[in-house]
Amino acid sequence: MTLLTGLRDWIAGFLGEFLATWLLGAALIMTFLAFNVLFLVLAERKLAGHFQRRVGPMEVGPHGSLQSIADMIKLLGKQILTPVATDRFVYLLAPLMVFLPTLCVASLIPLTGAEAFANQPYGLLVIIALSGVTVLSIFMAGWSSNNKYAVLGGMRSVSQVIAYEIPVLLAALSVVMIAQTTNLRQIVEAQANTHWYVLYQPIAALLFFIGITAETNRAPFDIPEAESELVGGFHTEYSGMRFAMFFFAEYTNMLVLGALGATLFLGGWLGPWLPGPVWLLLKTYAVIFVLIWVRWTFPRLRFDQLMSFAWKLLIPVALLNLVITAILVHGVG
Repeated sequence: MTLLTGLRDWIAGFLGEFLATWLLGAALIMTFLAFNVLFLVLAERKLAGHFQRRVGPMEVGPHGSLQSIADMIKLLGKQILTPVATDRFVYLLAPLMVFLPTLCVASLIPLTGAEAFANQPYGLLVIIALSGVTVLSIFMAGWSSNNKYAVLGGMRSVSQVIAYEIPVLLAALSVVMIAQTTNLRQIVEAQANTHWYVLYQPIAALLFFIGITAETNRAPFDIPEAESELVGGFHTEYSGMRFAMFFFAEYTNMLVLGALGATLFLGGWLGPWLPGPVWLLLKTYAVIFVLIWVRWTFPRLRFDQLMSFAWKLLIPVALLNLVITAILVHGVG
C-alpha cells in the first residue's frame, strides 16, 4: 500500500492528484482483469476436461499450468490480417470498444463498502446499461467485416441481448424493491441485516443467472459464435490480438456479471473471518464455476428456441415474480 501511495504521489507531481489516482486505479484494474482472464481460460479448459472425462491441457508447465501464458504469447506473435473489403475504421474500432464498457462496470462493483466510487445512487442501473453496450461492438465487428457469417453472428447477438436483458433487469428490480435502493453498496448492507436475497428471491436469482449466461454468449446460448454453422460468427475475420480482445471482453464480462450477481443475491463482500474482497471473489468465482459447468453440460439451442425461451417463458415469469414481490413488499409495508 505504501508503494502504491508513493507511486500515486510521484505521478501526481506531473499530472495532478485526480489524474494520478485515476490512472493508477485503471492500471490496477487492468492488471487484475488480465490475470483473471489467464486464470479463467486455464480453469475452464481443465474443468471442461474433467466434466468430459479427459485431462485437458497438460503439456505446458506442471499439469498444463502455463498453457494460458503460452496461448497469450502465441497470439501476440501472430500476424494481424485485415481483409480488403472491410469498413476499415469500424473494423478496427470494434475490438477496442468491446471491453471498454466492461472496464467501466468493473470499477462500479463495491469491494468492501468503503469505496467512494462504488457509492453511486443509481449504480445498478448504470451497470446494466453499460453491460448492454458490448453488443454494439459485437454488431460493429460483424457488420464491418463484410462477411455473411459475421453479419449473421452480429445480428443474432443484438436480438439475443435485447431479449435476455429484460429478465435480467426484472430480476434485479425484484431485489431493488426489497432493498428500496439501486445503490449496490446499500443493497449489500441491507442483506447484512437479514439474509442473502437468494433466499427471498430464488426465482429472480435463477432468471438473473440464465440472463447473464446469454448476455456473455456462453453455451447453450453461444448463438452469435456458433462455429458449427457460422464458422466463428462475428469474429470470423479477426486474427491475432484483435481476436483475443473479444475473448478478453467475454471472460471479463463473466467476472463482472458474476460479481454483480454475488452482490445482488449472495451478500457481496459480507462474510466471517476473511476480508470483504476475498469473500466477493469467492462468491463470484462460484457463480463462474456454474457458468462453466452449464456450458460443458448442455447442447447449444437453435436460434428460434433461444428467442422463444426468452419471450415466452423467462420474461412472463420475471414479470409475474416482480408483481408478486411488489404485492408482498407493499403488504409488509
